[in-house]
Amino acid sequence: MIVSYSITKNQKPTPEQIAEIREAAKRPIVFDEDCPEMTEEQLKQFKRVHPRGEDAGPERKLG
Repeated sequence: MIVSYSITKNQKPTPEQIAEIREAAKRPIVFDEDCPEMTEEQLKQFKRVHPRGEDAGPERKLG
């Protein structure tokens, strides 16, 4: 089951939400035909669609 929460910038997660996240982090990743495990070569070719701030060049950084 997939559970999602929206937490705004000024909100903090509840202790229950933190506990859920910690439990989910302990579970193994399950690959299937819709989301197969990637090979090392495929991972090397992977590019971020939206680079993180420290990965972006000066022309890509926003305000």
